[in-house]
Amino acid sequence: MDQEKLIAALIAGDAAAFDYVVTQYHSIMLSVARAIIGEAFADEVVQEAWISAIKALPRFEGRATLKTWLLQITSNGAKTRLRRESRQLSLDDGWQAEPDYKFDHRGHRIDDVLQWNMDTPEALLQNDQLRDVIEKTYQKLPPHQRAVLTMSDMEGLEMTEICNILDISASNARVLLHRARTALHHSIEKYQES
Repeated sequence: MDQEKLIAALIAGDAAAFDYVVTQYHSIMLSVARAIIGEAFADEVVQEAWISAIKALPRFEGRATLKTWLLQITSNGAKTRLRRESRQLSLDDGWQAEPDYKFDHRGHRIDDVLQWNMDTPEALLQNDQLRDVIEKTYQKLPPHQRAVLTMSDMEGLEMTEICNILDISASNARVLLHRARTALHHSIEKYQES
């Protein structure tokens, strides 16, 4: 179904169209909300985003895709909720400096990540421990870093779409993504060294 027909069906109150949209976009909306506000408020933020979207559908201008529009609503709601919860955002929170020589000109790691053998029970335990280290580091990332990392590396969104959703510049998004990846790499390095 093309976007114009889908929007018309949604405005007309077509339950099948609404079911389709929820099936397509609810999980990514939840990912964005979780990345910005955390698990505790994500469901509520997404529910509020759906209500806002339904009310605003007649005014949808089509300047962005329906997906981007829904994610912007979710992002704005999560950021508003974050401010309401009196949390402070800082682009520098959680930033650990890494030497430039560890990254290529695109910001990708160039040093080797240590490999381990996955055939032994010890290796399987080590994998679970590493997963815990990564999850804890991810949860400690500042909200904007977590959001950019989630949308880019986990959801596969393009950087321009991420910038539109979070209402940030491309250079800011790249810095946030770099810092989030660096924090994860740093945690993995510390784990592998221990």
